Amino acid sequence: MSEADVENGDHVGLLAQKPNPGLKFDKKLSETERSTREIRNVTFANQRKEIKFNLNPGRSKLHTRSISQSSTDSYSSPSYTGSSSDEDEVNPRDKNQKNSKGSSDFCVKNIDNAAFGRREIEIAEQEMPGLMALRRRAENDKPLSGAKIIGCTHITAQTAVLVETLASLGASVRWAACNIYSTQNEVAAALAEAGFSIYAWKGETEEDFWWCIDKCINSEGWQPNMILDDGGDATHLMLKRYPAMFNMIKGIVEESVTGVHRLYQLSKSGKLTVPAMNVNDSVTKTKFDNLYSCRESILDALKRTTDVMFGGKQIIICGYGEVGKGCASALKGLGCNVMVSEIDPICALQACMDGFRVTRLEEVVKNIDILITCSGNKNVVTRNHMDKMKTGCIVCNMGHSNTEIDVGSLRTPDLTWEKVRSQVDHIIWPDGKRIILLAEGRLVNLSCSSVPSFVVSITSATQALALIELYNAPQGRYKQDVYLLPKKMDEYVASLHLPTFDAHLTELSDEQAKYLGLNKTGPFKPNYYRY
Repeated sequence: MSEADVENGDHVGLLAQKPNPGLKFDKKLSETERSTREIRNVTFANQRKEIKFNLNPGRSKLHTRSISQSSTDSYSSPSYTGSSSDEDEVNPRDKNQKNSKGSSDFCVKNIDNAAFGRREIEIAEQEMPGLMALRRRAENDKPLSGAKIIGCTHITAQTAVLVETLASLGASVRWAACNIYSTQNEVAAALAEAGFSIYAWKGETEEDFWWCIDKCINSEGWQPNMILDDGGDATHLMLKRYPAMFNMIKGIVEESVTGVHRLYQLSKSGKLTVPAMNVNDSVTKTKFDNLYSCRESILDALKRTTDVMFGGKQIIICGYGEVGKGCASALKGLGCNVMVSEIDPICALQACMDGFRVTRLEEVVKNIDILITCSGNKNVVTRNHMDKMKTGCIVCNMGHSNTEIDVGSLRTPDLTWEKVRSQVDHIIWPDGKRIILLAEGRLVNLSCSSVPSFVVSITSATQALALIELYNAPQGRYKQDVYLLPKKMDEYVASLHLPTFDAHLTELSDEQAKYLGLNKTGPFKPNYYRY
C-alpha cells in the first residue's frame, strides 16, 4: 500500500541490536549464572564499542550523510542485546523464524531475544499494579471470551502486560505497532515466543508499517471483532481496504488525540458504522498519562539524546493542553525560562496563571534553546521558523502525530543532515548554523526514552475496561458514534491503583450521600466536572 493510499501515522523509536555472536559460556555454569554473565559481557562489550565511537567520530561512515539518509540507518547506539550489523540489515520479513512451539505467525526482529524481553515484561508487571489487579479479578469470568482484537499501539514491555491481560480475560489478539521506531524488539520477541501474533520491529519502513497492520487484520481463519488503536491507523486501513470486515466490528477503542480526531471526522461524515470509545479524553487517561507521564518522560528524552543542562535555558512549548502542562511543569522545576504558545484563550490564561509567558513563536524563535511541540496540529513549526533559530537549538515533538514539525521542508539540497547518534540529527545550514532535531519530529519520549510503567498501568486498565464494555454491551446501548468511558469505570481504574500508595478512601454516610444526591459507591462527579 502506497502513502497515497493511506495517511501516515506517527511511527517512532530506536533501531534494534542483536546478541554478540562471540559470547561463550562455561558449560558448568547454571542457567541463571549464564544469563547473568551474558548480560554483563554484552553490556561491557557494548560500552567499549560506544566509547570507541565517541572518541573517533570522524572515522564513522555515518558521521556525515546526505539528505537521502535518515535516522532509520542500520547504526544505532548499543543496547544490552548487542549488535550484529549483518543481521540488522536483513528485513525481518525476509527471515524464516519460528518460536519454540513451531509457530511462525509473527514477524519480529529476532525471536532468539525472547528471554531478554520476558525479563523486561516481568519488571513492568511490578510497576503496573492496577492492570495486574484487574487481571486477577476478572480472569475467572473471562469477560472477553470470544473477542478477537486487532491491536495497533506502541509495543513496549508495558503493552505486553496489557496484551497478556487481555488474553487472560479470554481474548484472542493480533498486534502491530502504531509507530515505526517505538517497538522494543526484545519484548516483541517475548510475545511471539509466548504464542502471540506480533508484527512489529524497530526501524520499520513506511511500507513495512502498513504491511504489519495488514497482516494482523487479514489473517486466514481469523475474523477480528474489536480494534484497540493508538493513532487510528488500524481503523483507517481496515475501513479503506476491508470495509465489509470493518462493518462487522463490535467496537473501537482509541487512546490518542490524533486517532480520536479521525474518529470524530468519520462520525461527522457518516462513515463510522460501528461504536467507538474515546479513551483519550477519559479522566484517567488525560490527567495521568498525558500530564504525569509527559512530565517525567520529556526530561528523560532530552537528557538521553542531548545531555543538555536545563538550568537557565529559554524554552517554548507549543500547546498548553495536558501534555504541554506536564512538560512545562517539569522544565520550570529545573530552572528553565519556559514560554508557551497557544491558540485557545482558556489554555493561554491557564499558562499565565501558572507563571508562564504566553507568546507567539515568531516573536521569540531567534532566542530559544529548546522547542517542544504538544499541539496535535500540523506545521506548527515551519521552515521559516527554523531558518531563524540560533545554532544549537533543540527541536522535538511530544504530540502523537509526526506532522507538527515540517520536517519535509528540511530535506532540501541546501541543507545537510548529519547523524549524531540514534534519533539525533544535526541539520546544517549553508552558513554553518545547525539545529538538533530529535526523532525526525516524531514522538520523542517513546522514540528516545521510555514512559513510567505505573502511568501506563492506568491507561491500560482504562483500555481494557473500554474493550470489555463495548464487547459485552447489549445491542442498542451504543450507536454508530464516539463515546466517552462511563464515569464509574474511570473511578474504578483509579481505585485499582490506590492500594499502591496505602491510600484509604473516606466513605459517605447515608445522610451525606443524600445531601449530595449521590450513590454511596459513586460516581462521585457529574460528567461535566473538570478535574
